[in-house]
Amino acid sequence: MHRILGIDYGEARVGIAITDGLNITAQGLETIERNQSDKIILRRLDEIFATYDVATIVVGMPYNMNGTKSERAEKTEQFIHKLRCKYPDKKIETIDERLTTVSAHKTMNFLEVNKNKKRKIVDTISAQYILETYIGKNNS
Repeated sequence: MHRILGIDYGEARVGIAITDGLNITAQGLETIERNQSDKIILRRLDEIFATYDVATIVVGMPYNMNGTKSERAEKTEQFIHKLRCKYPDKKIETIDERLTTVSAHKTMNFLEVNKNKKRKIVDTISAQYILETYIGKNNS
């Protein structure tokens, strides 16, 4: 079965999560340092796609709390355009990511994650929440 990849696209880092082979659960995969270049992310995605049979990419869309598009949403849409051009064979969807980072921080606080480690994993956890939300919406 094809897997689903979740992306939390941020200014400094990009969180990546992937489903299990049956698309039932989501696991955080990694955080990629952008270094202000999407080429780094796209190269790493090439490697991930060589390892995993991914058919769908779900990107978190950062809306404002009132539902309007944020400035960051425009940058995310530009990134999605790059994904569509580079991976025309993949289904690309967006999902509202409001509060995923807040939820990730709450989870890490609950688990008493060291504050130095939080920065490295918060985006991965956010990508996992984005993917779990997508799975939940499609299974209901």
